[in-house]
Amino acid sequence: MRRYDLDWLRVLVFCLLIFYHVGMLFVPWGFHIKNNVIYDWLVYPMSFTNQWRLPILFVISGMGTFYALQKRTLMQFSWERIKRLGIPLLFGMFFIVPPQVYLERLDKLQFNGYYLDFWPSLTLTGIYPEGNFSWHHLWFLPYLLIFSLLLAPIMVYLKNHPKNKLISWISKTIPKTFGFYIFIIPLYLFEAFLEPFFPITHALIDDWFNFVNCITLFFYGFLLVATKDVFWQSVEKKKKYFLGMGIVSFMLLILITHTYEDSTIRHFTEAFIKVTNLWSWVLGLFGYAASFLNKQSKTLSYANEAVYPFYILHQTVMMIIAYYLINQNWSLTVKASILLIGTFGFSWLIYEFLIRRWTFIRPFFGLKNKTIVAVNLPTTIQKNK
Repeated sequence: MRRYDLDWLRVLVFCLLIFYHVGMLFVPWGFHIKNNVIYDWLVYPMSFTNQWRLPILFVISGMGTFYALQKRTLMQFSWERIKRLGIPLLFGMFFIVPPQVYLERLDKLQFNGYYLDFWPSLTLTGIYPEGNFSWHHLWFLPYLLIFSLLLAPIMVYLKNHPKNKLISWISKTIPKTFGFYIFIIPLYLFEAFLEPFFPITHALIDDWFNFVNCITLFFYGFLLVATKDVFWQSVEKKKKYFLGMGIVSFMLLILITHTYEDSTIRHFTEAFIKVTNLWSWVLGLFGYAASFLNKQSKTLSYANEAVYPFYILHQTVMMIIAYYLINQNWSLTVKASILLIGTFGFSWLIYEFLIRRWTFIRPFFGLKNKTIVAVNLPTTIQKNK
């Protein structure tokens, strides 16, 4: 049975990603280009969403993998993942991401010339940031592809043995009062012992904390949804509890970071509160989505297909607009509004009138080719013919 709440969450979280990337232009954190005025107060709403927006995407991806495996063999699934993740990644690295690097080089006075002069240097100058070849915001795709291929044999085994001990244990554990919070133990160990030594780089080969953290969340999604109604009934029943835990833990996180200086005790305490916070919001969002969003609609059908091309396109569209906007002496409201409307608007125009309608280009944005259904002629017409 299709879970429309999962589709809605996927669409809404990817929409939030556009808001988040627009926000990155205005906060003190590092980004490819920056606005001429920085707003420190924006760190708080950005930090709030930053806790759970990526974790829930990996959990949703793991859940989607469970459903994808129901109708595919191991080889069919692996090939489908390579096509839907690998092809858009390669296309994006050669044609979608390069304008972002070009604009950054122009902004930082590291290049002076036309885009057609810049593009041939992609593979000649090395890997970003020293060179110009990068996957930038598309880093999610290679990680998801590798997670899928690495875990596919295990997930196929679990699918073929639905009464295995692991799924049975999870089914008995999560309905308990604190059952869901057993899952934070590995996340805490990663946060406490790996994160200080391996800062997040999205570069794959040296990104050990981010890699093990995200693959664990991905596998959690598969395991939780494998319990079927047990998960959905439990998470919906406890949604207010998860919401309360999320609010309290985020407030504690802000309090600790602003009250206590860096120390070993602070690090281990902060790590525990951080994973409790992100897991509470992930579960709470699933709970409220199960209550209010498990409904089919034409809007969802359209958005569910459009969200992948939007994800691929949005940051390049945003960067092009931002490049001509960041040095204007306009307010945050004006700039952010132009960026949001422009990013959504131009991404939609490209999707609706180019990607969606042109069969040959759909695979480059992770979309299946539309099937043309033959219409059978009425019997009388066929006889006359």
